Amino acid sequence: MARGKIVINEDFCRGCRLCEHFCKQGCIEIPRDRFSPQGYLLPVFAHPEKCNACGICGWMCPHFSIEVYKLVEKKDKVAA
Repeated sequence: MARGKIVINEDFCRGCRLCEHFCKQGCIEIPRDRFSPQGYLLPVFAHPEKCNACGICGWMCPHFSIEVYKLVEKKDKVAA
């Protein structure tokens, strides 16, 4: 199974909650006590172990505040 990591740019986020709503894996949560300097609720990448790097959170973000990275396992080289 693919694993992923997301990075949330807090300067761009407007707290619309679309990332939380569309993440079917439940990786993103929006706590009620975390605010941006502009006063918006900020999401957190609460469950990275569930992320499969599908990218839907980034696609649905209207403010381009989420970057999605797919983590690739390095395979050992086999000697010939």
